[in-house]
Amino acid sequence: MRQPIALISMTAAQVLLGAALLAVWPTAANAADTGPEVAQPSVAERLSAARTAIAAQQWSKALAELRVAAREEPRNAEVHNLLGYSYRKQARPDLDKAFEHYRMALQINPQHKGAHEYIGEAYLMARKPAEAERHLADLERLCGSRTCEEYVDLQKALRAYKTANP
Repeated sequence: MRQPIALISMTAAQVLLGAALLAVWPTAANAADTGPEVAQPSVAERLSAARTAIAAQQWSKALAELRVAAREEPRNAEVHNLLGYSYRKQARPDLDKAFEHYRMALQINPQHKGAHEYIGEAYLMARKPAEAERHLADLERLCGSRTCEEYVDLQKALRAYKTANP
């Protein structure tokens, strides 16, 4: 009769050992699967990568970087300005998205000269020159003259629009 008791004791010990192993095993397996933690790029790094992509006219890549940057810093006017620019410049412009992001940039920073220039250019694409002229006037006020780069660029775009659409 001792033999069955020994078997029962041994089985209980095995059960306890198995339970202990199961409790530890998922943690060890998960630790092995995750590997070392990889640092994610900062918003500044994403902006830099987006500017590089924009310079190369790689709009999808720029948009991907900028969308992540916007999730990480939703109140970053430059991120929204570049999102608007990228949506406007791609092969099939998405002016609705461009306007959405330019407006967001200007809501965050009403003095953002780049956003005023770019939204003015978007209004020209949408055949709304009066709106572009309003942003040109804003740029004159913000720049304190008619010589800042953003003013000059939008003024040139407005002149070209008026020449092509008399």
